[in-house]
Amino acid sequence: MGHDWTTRGRHAAHAPDAPRTPDADAVVTDRRWASDLRAAVFCSLALFALIVLVDFAGGTLSAVRTGLWAGLAVLLYAILHPVRVSAGPGWLAVRGPLRRRHVCVNLLTSVRVSETVAARLVLCDSLGNRVEFDPKVLAENPLLLHRLDAGARASQASGLLRTGSVELARLLARLNGREAKAVFEASGLR
Repeated sequence: MGHDWTTRGRHAAHAPDAPRTPDADAVVTDRRWASDLRAAVFCSLALFALIVLVDFAGGTLSAVRTGLWAGLAVLLYAILHPVRVSAGPGWLAVRGPLRRRHVCVNLLTSVRVSETVAARLVLCDSLGNRVEFDPKVLAENPLLLHRLDAGARASQASGLLRTGSVELARLLARLNGREAKAVFEASGLR
């Protein structure tokens, strides 16, 4: 029986009765991702069940049609599958159903915010990496917003962030304003 020496310090630092503080090196993830994933699964299963039920009631259900409806439900799930945004010290990653993309937020070169029907935030770094996600994720996760803001400030200070610093500042100000308003409403000060 061997002892795992790599976890020794971790257990001592986080004793059960010791208060836990957020670690600066900890990975931060989207808090709503799991509920969005459950909603995507529920919608696709509900569609499958309803179509099969209607087909069964009509007397036209067969193995081929069931397979067709299952394929349609899988397609709906693939469309609704939420991306998972996570961030660590110096990086931000977006994981979709098929691939994971990441950027080094300390090396950002451009930031674009599209305010179309489906708002998107596009980040590019000096290594050629690019991520794209909904800025609402940042509004719902202040720790992700903080990681992006700290990295963008470092990029701007080093002169790498050439385009989009004004758009990013506007987005951050708008998101911070929403956050402050929510705190005031929750505390009854507004």
